[in-house]
Amino acid sequence: MEIILLERVEKLGAIGDVVKVKDGFARNFLLPNKKALRANAANRKLFEANRSKIEQDNASRRTEAEGASKGVEGKTVQLIRQASNVGQLYGSVSARDIVDALEGAGATVTKNQVVLDRPIKAIGMHAVKIALHPEVTVSITVNVARSPEEAELQAQGIDVMAQMFERDAPAVAEETNEPEAAEATEATGEVSAQSGAPESGAPESGAADAEAPAETAADEDDNA
Repeated sequence: MEIILLERVEKLGAIGDVVKVKDGFARNFLLPNKKALRANAANRKLFEANRSKIEQDNASRRTEAEGASKGVEGKTVQLIRQASNVGQLYGSVSARDIVDALEGAGATVTKNQVVLDRPIKAIGMHAVKIALHPEVTVSITVNVARSPEEAELQAQGIDVMAQMFERDAPAVAEETNEPEAAEATEATGEVSAQSGAPESGAPESGAADAEAPAETAADEDDNA
């Protein structure tokens, strides 16, 4: 479908551009959100008749957005969430969660202005874009952690997951080596047993042989 853009749309064009897009994208997003018109003869004439006003309104909204961006640009918001030992969230952080966090930090944005390429599903520091206007986009940081203490470490630039794995590595290595040490000890005992060391209290074969002639000599004396 060919459309006439009524505002700048990323990767498509600027105001007044006539572009071809997929029918579903036009019907489900561009047209209902008044970002474009169907590029038919009547709409082309309508756009040209109102082009000056459309551009002026866009410039006014852009100026307003630029002013609002000063209260949003560079902000860091903190979200405490439950997560597994490997940092995966039980759920995800949504655009609404970010809107609420920004509101708590004194910045007002709408859910549609939060640009999430994909849901946030792990703890860490996440850069998120806020599109205050088609031509005004700022960036914020979302600090997702399992506790305020963990969030503070992340804010200092510490990778808490890497630190956790480093801390647990010696314990895991020790647990892994314990069975090996036990097997080595058991193997040493078996070798010692097979080497012929006599057990305590057992007569040696040499001693038994030495006693036999003495008993025979005693018997001969009795017979005599």
